[in-house]
Amino acid sequence: MNSPASKKPSVIPIVPSPDKSPIAPPAGASEETIALYAAHKKIYPRSTEGFFTRWRWALVFITQLMFYGLPWLEWGQRQMVLFDLGARRFYIFNLVLYPQDFIYLTGILVISALSLFLFTAVAGRLWCGYACPQTVYTEIFLWLEKITEGERSARMRLDAAPWSLEKIGRKAAKNFLWIVLALWTGFTFVGYFSPIRELGGDFIARNLSGWQAFWVFFYGFATYGAAGYMREQVCKHMCPYARFQSAMFDKDTLIVTYDVERGEPRGARSKKADLSMLSLGDCIGCNLCVQVCPTGIDIRDGLQYECIGCGACADACDAVMDKVGYARGLVKYSTQNALQNKWTSAQTWRHVFRPRVLVYSAILTTIVVAMSVSLAMRIPFKVDVVRDRGAMARIVQGGHVENVYRLQIMNATEAGQRFRISVEGLPGAVVASDTDVYIESTQSRWVPVRVQIPPNAAASGSHTIHFEIKNQDNADRVIEKSAFLVPR
Repeated sequence: MNSPASKKPSVIPIVPSPDKSPIAPPAGASEETIALYAAHKKIYPRSTEGFFTRWRWALVFITQLMFYGLPWLEWGQRQMVLFDLGARRFYIFNLVLYPQDFIYLTGILVISALSLFLFTAVAGRLWCGYACPQTVYTEIFLWLEKITEGERSARMRLDAAPWSLEKIGRKAAKNFLWIVLALWTGFTFVGYFSPIRELGGDFIARNLSGWQAFWVFFYGFATYGAAGYMREQVCKHMCPYARFQSAMFDKDTLIVTYDVERGEPRGARSKKADLSMLSLGDCIGCNLCVQVCPTGIDIRDGLQYECIGCGACADACDAVMDKVGYARGLVKYSTQNALQNKWTSAQTWRHVFRPRVLVYSAILTTIVVAMSVSLAMRIPFKVDVVRDRGAMARIVQGGHVENVYRLQIMNATEAGQRFRISVEGLPGAVVASDTDVYIESTQSRWVPVRVQIPPNAAASGSHTIHFEIKNQDNADRVIEKSAFLVPR
């Protein structure tokens, strides 16, 4: 018996083909070049009306009214919302925040992330379809395009037509309106970081600083390009949310769905036709759901990552169902489980508010309440203690040991405040400099402070002391820790 090692492996010879020439196409066949990548096809969304369209436009008005309007509102003698990066102060209504209040920005980001998770778990891409700036500005730009170039069919004919005076005029009018809106958007954006009234005067006088001009035109150009030309390409190829949304979806998430069981087989028919005789579903194959889609997908093909959940297809389909006399809801917001199990609306909503959604809601509510309480209890001034590195511990008159500190007191109110400085932590420790300090509204001031202790009051080395800064106009106080050095 031969061992496995003694067996020779079988060899299959590879013999080249006698004919090494490329395979020739059949006689009479024509050559065709096949591209590996499909060229971008411009999408012409059709206008629609309905429940979801009204909601989408309502959010367009609300978001843009806030964005364009807030910088022009005043709170006392200042702009209501202003992020003054030069002065390192952030004014939000009656709040004056400093860079030391960065924790609140972290809280806002956490709230935004959890809100996105919650909305996605409940009803998919609600943010994308109704409140995302890309969606909002695309809707506005499409409206301006409709005014200048007409409805969907007219725009398609115009683009296909050769250049003429009419075409040049319509294109020029459209781009002019786009550019004006884009520049106004960039100007408003910069107005959140620089007083907008002064910015407006500088803009008219062409006296903007380099950074102001850069951000006005950069933000304007980004708005013009993204909302005017890129549109759905931003959602499909640039937005990361479309890629990880599936991780937050499940079969109880409300999404825009097509009822396949009810709609198929689809086909055209007369309004008076009897469906039982035709063996057709409710879908008449009008393709309006495709024509109104801002990303150009066919919702009848199922859930796709390109779908932004705007509900335009549902509005278009409901309008068609009303015309042909069928029940609404062939395309609607529903869940996969609801369609499969034929749940009622009440049953669907009971499953929508599942434990996952309740946990998200509880965490989000807790963080919002905690931030609100923290802001309400926030002491409206801050103190930083810095040891004077140029003057360490020293012996002064009478044998007293003295340390020198610098206190930065920041007044986060819009009225001047008086403060008193005291120290504790060592026997006989006193503030040997001025203890009363006045700080102007929304200002900060460095105050030199000398702290002395009696001779032999403490052993040599480092000792912990506490500065108490108390507002003399109310009971607010801040205690900051530092170190007191006693020389050998």
